[in-house]
Amino acid sequence: MTKIQKINYLVVHCSDTPNTSELKAIDIHKMHLSFKWDGIGYHKIICRDGTVENGRPEYWVGAHVYNFNKESLGVCLIGRDNFTKNQFKSLETILERWTYKYPHAKVVGHNNFQNTKKTCPNFDVLEWWKKINK
Repeated sequence: MTKIQKINYLVVHCSDTPNTSELKAIDIHKMHLSFKWDGIGYHKIICRDGTVENGRPEYWVGAHVYNFNKESLGVCLIGRDNFTKNQFKSLETILERWTYKYPHAKVVGHNNFQNTKKTCPNFDVLEWWKKINK
């Protein structure tokens, strides 16, 4: 795994698993290993109860947005399209910390990249973030 040089994007994902799944970071790690990756591709995981678990260290290149991993950090909400209030609160906290640490980085959803057909995270991150920062 190589080190990230500059963070330009803070990318929100979802696990695209049933909203009732109580997955943890270790479960995502095992899933990503089964894809023949070097382990978990995200830097943070937000469980259904809002608990934040660590994935890859921030200084390691992730495996979450094709062609943009070297310039981004990824956070993954467990679930598909019905996230909890606690998950959104934790997401807000993570993104506030990251935008403070990486002030030039843009907060986006995985689906905001043109090189993907994914709908992840299945909500409008740009609009949500705009409302948070009014």
